[in-house]
Amino acid sequence: MNPNRTTWWWENASPDEQLHLQGLHLRKFLREAVVPFSPWYRRMFLELGLAARDFDTVADLAALPLTTKEHLQDPRDFILTPDPHALKRRPSTLLTAFAHGAKAAQRKLEREWRPVLLTSTTGRASTPVPFFYTQYDLDRLTRGGLRLMEVCRSERTFRHVNAFPFAPHLAFWQAHQASLGFNTFMISTGGGKALGTEGNIRLIDRIDPDAIIAMPTFLYHLLQQAHAAGSRWSHLKRLVLGGEKVPAGMRQKIAELCAELGSPGVSILSTYAFTEAKMAWTECHTPPGVAPTGFHLYPDMGIVEIVDPHSGKPVPDGHPGEIVFTPLDARGTVVLRYRTGDVIDGGLVRTPCPVCGRTCPRLVGNISRLTDRHQLHIDKLKGTLVDFGALEHVLDDTREIGAWQIELRKRNDDPLECDEVIVHAVPMGGLSAKTVREAVTHRFREMVEFSPNDVLLHDWDEMRRRQGVGVQLKEQKIVDHRPPPSPA
Repeated sequence: MNPNRTTWWWENASPDEQLHLQGLHLRKFLREAVVPFSPWYRRMFLELGLAARDFDTVADLAALPLTTKEHLQDPRDFILTPDPHALKRRPSTLLTAFAHGAKAAQRKLEREWRPVLLTSTTGRASTPVPFFYTQYDLDRLTRGGLRLMEVCRSERTFRHVNAFPFAPHLAFWQAHQASLGFNTFMISTGGGKALGTEGNIRLIDRIDPDAIIAMPTFLYHLLQQAHAAGSRWSHLKRLVLGGEKVPAGMRQKIAELCAELGSPGVSILSTYAFTEAKMAWTECHTPPGVAPTGFHLYPDMGIVEIVDPHSGKPVPDGHPGEIVFTPLDARGTVVLRYRTGDVIDGGLVRTPCPVCGRTCPRLVGNISRLTDRHQLHIDKLKGTLVDFGALEHVLDDTREIGAWQIELRKRNDDPLECDEVIVHAVPMGGLSAKTVREAVTHRFREMVEFSPNDVLLHDWDEMRRRQGVGVQLKEQKIVDHRPPPSPA
């Protein structure tokens, strides 16, 4: 079937039609790929007394336990590893061999099942976990990238810049494959590590792009430096951001910088992705002043559930909960009902998008880390229970500062002493230290009900050094320098 026609159908089908076909896809995927060829899930199905035929609907997924990052201790357990002899006896293989010869059949099998690419989780809080792709998966990544371009309302005549770091991580490869699937021009800069900020600016000056794809903090830094250098980026129409959250305050600051560079009214779109999904989703293109309508999912490529973080049970549409993902047709590394640790406050909705009209499911609302929410409820900051998700973005809407970092310390570096919260900030527009400190303190009291111990002001160069802009894969906006408790 024509992929474009298939996409059109899924994006315009009713929720009931989508759920029905997802159930059929799920059963086929389990029967033909997961149960026979995944070491982990083959054992799980045997232990639970389940078979692929027991899964007729999406709701039947609840019979499977959730998979967590802790289960991925041995990544080989989750790589689909078929028996070559079993594959060669399949009707589809025999038909290919009959029509095109044995070598053609062998090439087709290798394309579908042999791993050729590795991406990895970032490993910020744990050991990095590798995820393998076959050529079959790369075709899926390309197809998902095409969806990204279409939902963002990019155009094939656009000149795109991919400013994600050159790294074995999903963000770079999804952007790269998106340009191939969309058949459009894209140049990759490698972010700050490869060319440095000045190199990125010089290249973008020459390309004069219509769209830039990057991490929010790095792009903000890039725009600020380009403006200071006198650049004119007057053709920008889309900024597609990934790898970090993009709160309203960050969007506003980026939009203002774009206007100063000569591109007023640029559309700023956030994406949502995680290594384990092997794909990314985006918001649709919205007119200026219209709030984002959520991340548009691909119901033919995967199933997203929202579950209660405590019980693990699915919650109704529109209710908050943790995001859980299951692919519907993948090879290489495969995880079913994967707990992302991401909590979304608006849940999953299936009503048509009020902006683009697509009927695909959408994730709406703010996303925060489940682990973050617990981290500082356990650790008391200054005697106050703090939602780490709120602390992470407490200063994003503070217009008096351009960049910031929150540092957690112990007084005198003594593990038994009180916590200290130090804010490092770059003032905007020559504002006085007194004005900036008052704004930061007010924002803290408003959002997290305590004041920082100190607010230290820096210039842009020092802040970029502190955040690791262009050096770290993700810029360091919160650093915890509290020493561990002494052993008993």
